[in-house]
Amino acid sequence: MKQENKLFEQIAVKIRQDIKEEKFKVGEKIPSEPALMELYGVGRSTIREAIKSLTLSGILTVQQGSGTKVNAAPAEPIEQRLRSSDFEEINQVRALLEQEIVRLATQNRSDADLKAIGEALEKRKLAIKNESRTACANADIEFHLAIALASGNRVLSDLYESFTVIIRDFFAKRAPSGIAHFAMSHHLHQSLFDAINKRSADAAREITTTILNNNH
Repeated sequence: MKQENKLFEQIAVKIRQDIKEEKFKVGEKIPSEPALMELYGVGRSTIREAIKSLTLSGILTVQQGSGTKVNAAPAEPIEQRLRSSDFEEINQVRALLEQEIVRLATQNRSDADLKAIGEALEKRKLAIKNESRTACANADIEFHLAIALASGNRVLSDLYESFTVIIRDFFAKRAPSGIAHFAMSHHLHQSLFDAINKRSADAAREITTTILNNNH
């Protein structure tokens, strides 16, 4: 069953790609089930599951008695879109997200949230002490993601998490000896934690701006 699920997902991806490449055009019908079975080399149940998943996502519309129509071109997955973007653009949007995240975190954070943020801050401090660039990057991301979760807005934190994938890649490409920027900005991260703890939104946003201006 697990393998079957994987297969229909693969076929759904192929159909999405064919729509994107305009082999199947928006507003027109896709080929019949037998034709799709032959085209993709799979059975009827796999085709039906793939079509069902694409219908649920709004890409296809099944019209009883008249076939299945392409309703919309598939959107590029957010993480794929981010990977093809310039890092400066990524950082600009990240700045907008983080300003709202820290504002909400000062309002909505719980004691459990504070504990998670504080633990990530300690990991960051330890990583700096151990001069581990990878550990610094991981702890830094964990710190900011913990703040995103503390915002209480799941959509915002999920979106921010997508950005962390790209941010992690950015950190990974920095010079192997590059922990100085983590060390120099650690007091700012401590101050940000304190501002969230005191529910001081203005201070938290000001500190966040300083952190982002240094690309940390």
